[in-house]
Amino acid sequence: MSTVPAPVVGGVDGGRPASLPATAWRPLLAGHERRADSLTAGHRARRAAGARHAIDDFLYDYYGTRPSVLRRWHPGVGVRLEAGPDGPAPQHRWRWYATDADGSVRLDVDAFLTDRGDSVRFIHRLLTAIASRPAFTGCFGLHEWAMVYRQAEHRHPLPLRLGQRGTDAVVESHQIRCTHFDAYRFFTPEAVELNHLRPTRTGQVDLDQPGCLHASMDCHKWATKLGPAVPGALALDCFELAGEIRLLDMRASPYDFSSYGEPPVAIETPEGKAEYVARQREFAQRAGRLRARLIEVCSALLDRG
Repeated sequence: MSTVPAPVVGGVDGGRPASLPATAWRPLLAGHERRADSLTAGHRARRAAGARHAIDDFLYDYYGTRPSVLRRWHPGVGVRLEAGPDGPAPQHRWRWYATDADGSVRLDVDAFLTDRGDSVRFIHRLLTAIASRPAFTGCFGLHEWAMVYRQAEHRHPLPLRLGQRGTDAVVESHQIRCTHFDAYRFFTPEAVELNHLRPTRTGQVDLDQPGCLHASMDCHKWATKLGPAVPGALALDCFELAGEIRLLDMRASPYDFSSYGEPPVAIETPEGKAEYVARQREFAQRAGRLRARLIEVCSALLDRG
C-alpha cells in the first residue's frame, strides 16, 4: 500500500485548484521516485542483464509500462504546484501542464481533454459499469488453461504441471466462464467454443466485472492512460496491485513455476479453488477502492472540461 499521501482529487474552494507550496510537493515527488524505483528495480536489473521473467515482464510487455514514466510524479487534476526559490516545479516542462503568471504549475485540463477526451469518457463509462456489478468468483483462473488447451506450443518456456493431457482434462471437466476480452482473445481455437460467453472489444463495457483478475489488473492500464490526471500515489498503487494479481494469475495457471520458487495454486483441487477464490475476493475489494478513485479522476476531468 502507498506510504506517500496524495492530494485530494478535484481541488477545493468550489472547484479552484488546491495549492501546494514547494515545501509540500517536493517531499511527495521524492517519495514517489523512491517508491517507483523500488517497484521497478528487479525489472531494470534484468533488462540491463538481458534476462527475462515469465511473471513480472507481463506488466512491462503487455501494458507497455516504462519505469521512467512510472517514476514521474503527478499531483493530479485540480492541484497547483507553487513555485519554489529555484523557479517552477519540473512539471512545467511536461506535456499537458500550464504555468501561471505567478510560476505555479497545474494540469491544463482543456489541453488534456482535447487530446484524450474520448479515452477519458470511455474509461469513465467502463469503470462505472464494472463498479456497478457484483463480483463473479467462479472462473477459477481457467482462462490461462484455455490458452494452452490442446496446444503443442505455449507462450512460456516452462513445463505444464499436469502435462498436456492432464491440462486438457482440467479444461474439459470445468465450465469456462471468462468475461474479459483481453484474456478470451488468447484462447486456443478449441477452447473458444468451450467458453460460456463470447466477449468482444465492443462489448467490454457490458461484460467486464469486478471479480475478474484481468479487470482488476487493468486499473494500472487505465491509470496509465489517464496519465498526469492521476495522483502519483494512486498510479503506483494500481501498478503494485497489478503485480500482486499477476503473481496469483501465474501460480493458478497450468505452468510449473517451481523454477521461480513459486508454489502452485492448484485450482484443479477443492483446496486450490478455495485459496484462489479467497485471494480473488481480496483483490476485487482492493481494486474496487482504486477503481473508485480513478472514477473520481475521470469525473473531475469531465466536470472541469
